[in-house]
Amino acid sequence: MKEKFRQALENKKNQHHGSVEAANGAKINAQHGAAQHKREFRRKSG
Repeated sequence: MKEKFRQALENKKNQHHGSVEAANGAKINAQHGAAQHKREFRRKSG
C-alpha cells in the first residue's frame, strides 16, 4: 500500500517539476517584481 502512494507521489512531483522547468527555465516567476498588495503604514493617532 505504501509503495503505491510513494509511486503516485513521485509521479506527481516529476510531472510538476518538468512542466515548470520547460515553461520558463526557472522555478520562481517574477522574483523581484512589485508586490501586488502594498502595505500602507500610518502613525497611531492615540
